[in-house]
Amino acid sequence: MNVLYLSPNFPPNYWYFPANLKRAGANVVGIGWEAYDRLRPELKQALSGYCQVVDMGVYDHVYRAAAYLASQWGRFDRVAAQEEHWIDLEAELRRDFNVPGPRPEDIRHFRQKSLMKEVFRKAGIPVAKGLVPKDLEDALSFARAAGYPLIGKPDKGVGAYATYKVTSDFEMREFWLKKPAGVSYILEEFLPGVIQSFDGLTGNDGELVFFTGHQFSTDIMTAVNDDRHLHYWSLRELPADLEELGRRSIAAFGFRDRFFHLEFIRNPQGKLTAMEVNARPPGGLTTDMFNFANDIDVYREWANVLVNGRFEAKWSRPYHVSFIGRKASNRYAHSHEDVIREHGTSILMSTPIDSVFRQAIGDFAYLARARNMDQLRPVVDYIHELSR
Repeated sequence: MNVLYLSPNFPPNYWYFPANLKRAGANVVGIGWEAYDRLRPELKQALSGYCQVVDMGVYDHVYRAAAYLASQWGRFDRVAAQEEHWIDLEAELRRDFNVPGPRPEDIRHFRQKSLMKEVFRKAGIPVAKGLVPKDLEDALSFARAAGYPLIGKPDKGVGAYATYKVTSDFEMREFWLKKPAGVSYILEEFLPGVIQSFDGLTGNDGELVFFTGHQFSTDIMTAVNDDRHLHYWSLRELPADLEELGRRSIAAFGFRDRFFHLEFIRNPQGKLTAMEVNARPPGGLTTDMFNFANDIDVYREWANVLVNGRFEAKWSRPYHVSFIGRKASNRYAHSHEDVIREHGTSILMSTPIDSVFRQAIGDFAYLARARNMDQLRPVVDYIHELSR
């Protein structure tokens, strides 16, 4: 099997994906913006061929690089990437090189938030009220019907980029003036509650071969806009309604041999509402959290699914794993050395976060695990305690 892998160098912890493709028996070639000499040694060993394309946003340059790699190594059997940013590029390359998998016309329903709502509704899954307004008057009319506050975000966007909370007609007019020109925005009613995600991997026939859930201390938009540090943790037992709506969503979107990340909000009365779906792994260090929570290697198992059509690891969620982020803008009461000295037996990983993700999830992060959250909360509180 020949696999064209996009952006094998980024995010930094995702080099395990192409490395495990090779281990599973695939021939892997890559396209990325990083110079080959700067790739980590393990990644170089995994790649049979590599082309640097400084600006991967220029499709003609990527196409020419892919054509060169195909001329050297043969027809691609798969095009893969794990970043939402490259989903459109993946689809275009599949179309132009006649590779199995979603083409541009197949991905619109999980790339545009307005179209996601249609899929959720058809599956009988509650969604927040939303509208892609044509103009300011259309936006104000929706606000009168739905009520403030509202959330404004790109209809086709990544994460919490350029996302705003709008609380009045005055702020709506401000938002309309400052939003990026030429970008289609969706307005949604603001729903109070806690964010819970349904995350995992589908097999070749769309079956769920691995799934889990996470809960967030705050939403990413608030973490970005208010510069808050973030804590989220894996669930050992999934609420029955989260699993049911998650399963129904994956069936409705028709994902095959792909990771997925679905976000729901649970309101104070306990009701779940679907927010959005992403056809990629949850970001940051969450794939490492998969591994630590289950004592498996999800990088290897994804490669196994792609190359051999099977997920072999046994998993049962024996642990909770917490992501505990710190932001450089905060002054914390305890140093890194203090944290390791006091809670080192619970901490599995500590690492700086790549600058692209820092605004959302923090400048530095810890992963800690335990069999119950009562054991993890003191670790989180200690790491997040601020200097007085």
